[in-house]
Amino acid sequence: MNEIVERCELAPGFTISRVLTGLWQVADMERDGRSLDLEAAAEEMVPYVNAGFTTFDMADHYGSAEKIAGIFLKEHGPRAQLLTKWVPRPGPITRDDVRAAVQRSLRRMQTSRLDLLQFHSWDYADPVWLECLYWLQELKGEGLIRHLGLTNVDTAHLRIAVNSGIQIVSNQVSFSLLDQRARLAMTELCLIQGIKLLAFGTIAGGFLTERWLGKPEPGWDELSTWSQMKYKRFIDTAGGWQVFQELLHRLDQVAQRLGASIANVACRYVLEEPAVGGIIIGARLGQTEHIQNNLQLFRFSLGALNRSKIRDVLARLRPIPGDCGDEYRKPPFLTASGDLSHHVESFPLPYEPQGSEEGLTVVLSGKGRAVRSNDHIHISATDATHGDRIIGGRDVVAQFHFVVDKMEGALRSLGGRLEDIVRTEVRIHDPSDTGAVARAYDERFGAVRPANTLSQAKIEGEGCLIEMEAEAIVKRPER
Repeated sequence: MNEIVERCELAPGFTISRVLTGLWQVADMERDGRSLDLEAAAEEMVPYVNAGFTTFDMADHYGSAEKIAGIFLKEHGPRAQLLTKWVPRPGPITRDDVRAAVQRSLRRMQTSRLDLLQFHSWDYADPVWLECLYWLQELKGEGLIRHLGLTNVDTAHLRIAVNSGIQIVSNQVSFSLLDQRARLAMTELCLIQGIKLLAFGTIAGGFLTERWLGKPEPGWDELSTWSQMKYKRFIDTAGGWQVFQELLHRLDQVAQRLGASIANVACRYVLEEPAVGGIIIGARLGQTEHIQNNLQLFRFSLGALNRSKIRDVLARLRPIPGDCGDEYRKPPFLTASGDLSHHVESFPLPYEPQGSEEGLTVVLSGKGRAVRSNDHIHISATDATHGDRIIGGRDVVAQFHFVVDKMEGALRSLGGRLEDIVRTEVRIHDPSDTGAVARAYDERFGAVRPANTLSQAKIEGEGCLIEMEAEAIVKRPER
């Protein structure tokens, strides 16, 4: 193994190479009915491992990636760390469904235990995402999963998960010079909790390379891969082609000074961020190999001056809106297609509406009760309970975010949205939590700006630190 490649202890006794080889392009290579020679593709993993790049990242929906990894494992033994993901469709999920998904990956990868299973949820308003994590943790306890991670989870919901007792070691998110969202609250939380970030998109689908330096802006019909289509949307959102070229020119200056490539500099910048455990660089097995270029990453550091010069240009970019993972849940959808059409077909209602004799429609979300009458929706006192659990543990902010999620689920089930809320009343158990709750409230409702009352009160239910009521007026679509 090449000792130059830096490694990171993701969890006690489990280390990974700080450059992970991403296998998402397997799905792109199998597009339109094309097939790969899986045995040959597995052999293409060997040079990466021999060079020290022993960690591979894949998912249940990356085409044949898990099968390729399984063939490698069978032929070459446990020389690599094989990280995968489970990305279920929105809607009802049972404990048996979770077990079946894990067993499917185990069969494909020809192993008895997954090194790291990373979970993705499309919809936080449906509490099934938390149930899935509890069930996955049960399978971890059985030995089917070594470690649990998340992917594309924002700060609020990572906070909910870890404070609810889920043993999370990593969160895989977009993190690049174009997308600095993870540097903010996400990094702060990860440093507190000892969670590592696995960063993807660090070379923006190949855009952060010499290939595009000084080149005219490509048309959409000139983009040949899903990655290019996706990251061109990031470029547009960050300010467009001109400011992107300014960034490339600055990176080129730094790269020439260091004897490195633009991609090296872009990757090194993210690798040096304090919460980052590793970066994921995609590979088209059997077609493209960047091993030597990636090795160069570990032969230099940027230093304060070069980072400062890069930050000067980054200040001219527009921030990517929202928090980590929002590009998969709300506009602007920074995906290859610009929407979720190639990811999910529909979003079922989080809760089942119930009619009544008075012409009202009711939704029950545990303790909370939401009633719709004409265009008005009234939501009674809602706390952070889910079944027999207190979600968010002793963290009032985590409890608050889960309460808002429950309300959003109730509103959607009655034809409304969070943006339809016009009045809220928040009650907290401990007055010393006022500042933290106010900041969290602004995070979730800053753009909505409903009338709000925040008060201290005795909250019923052992362990409940907060409860909330709300009223909404459903806005009719304009004709």
